[in-house]
Amino acid sequence: MANEQNLKKSAVDRRTLLQAGLAVAFAGPAGALGAQAFSPRAAFQGVDFSEFPLCKTASDAPALTGAPRKLKLSWNAGAVCLAPLPIALDYGFFKKQNLDVELVNFAGSTDQLLEAIATGKTDGGLGMALRWLKPLEQGFDVKITAGTHGGCMRVLTRADSGVSKLEDLKGKAVAVGDFAGPDKNFFSIQLAKLGIDPNRDVDWRAYPGNLLNVAVEKGEVQAFLSSDPLAYLWLKDPAYKEVASNLDGVYRDMSCCIVGLRGTLVRNDPEVARAVTQALLDAAMFTSQNPEAAAKSFQPYAPKAATYADLEGMVRYHTHHHHPTGEVLKRELRAYADDLKAISVFKPSTDTAKFAERIYVDVFAV
Repeated sequence: MANEQNLKKSAVDRRTLLQAGLAVAFAGPAGALGAQAFSPRAAFQGVDFSEFPLCKTASDAPALTGAPRKLKLSWNAGAVCLAPLPIALDYGFFKKQNLDVELVNFAGSTDQLLEAIATGKTDGGLGMALRWLKPLEQGFDVKITAGTHGGCMRVLTRADSGVSKLEDLKGKAVAVGDFAGPDKNFFSIQLAKLGIDPNRDVDWRAYPGNLLNVAVEKGEVQAFLSSDPLAYLWLKDPAYKEVASNLDGVYRDMSCCIVGLRGTLVRNDPEVARAVTQALLDAAMFTSQNPEAAAKSFQPYAPKAATYADLEGMVRYHTHHHHPTGEVLKRELRAYADDLKAISVFKPSTDTAKFAERIYVDVFAV
């Protein structure tokens, strides 16, 4: 009995330490900053640019001429799925396109981020489609030029819970970090497709994002939604298991993150819009083919609880080889808009075909 109690205490202690480590990691600089600029580090060597562009676009336009164009790109520095951004700096993908890019860590609301892009405070950014599309429905002058990858959102629960599939969430309490978050939107869509009304049949409860698992431990909820790196790190504890992710079913072949550029840049400097998009697509493909390098580039921005092996594992899990442009991108954006309309996030009057046409642009069109 004493040994059993010690084992239980040890397991709890491990979870407590992991929880504390994650809380500290996400209370640090990357999570607490409003907007902070990151200066590029010295570029690594060894990339044969004769192989690029790896992403087969409709354009073989040469790099920009003249002085390097200075641009600011907004991102969430704690989001490991955005590893192609530091890769583009470290391995010279921006430089190859004659761009001088500054990364700005933006921790404000999505509306503030899109307003910053639309008004020229930054020139573009990367973010999650299911967080951006609702604000874009309101008319921000931001154009989507590419998808960047899939994966990174998960449903987690205790390993000993009775929840093993999404259908099991019916009638359950589920913790979320944000009622308007992309993970809640995504899994609400999935529940609706299973015939479960996400607004009536699930009791959504909001908790601080880095303490979602505490709600499960206390028995206040039966499952919780989270994104990587937090979700990935929690799954290292055998006390938790994954119920579903956004790489299930048809969504395996869809982007969850997108590139958005200010409308004036797209209209007035289309060659710059093409160049920055090409650099990001090539960096994404390089990330897919070189997860070890991507983990190394992202490590300075990663939470302290994440090891190098963790970062490499997450990079391998995310589908950085999938980054649509043009008509494929437009179809994905319309599909998401249709899904958001079905769960009453979009207005019933929104014409999703016209919406997708308005917010996307094919920067590689001849």
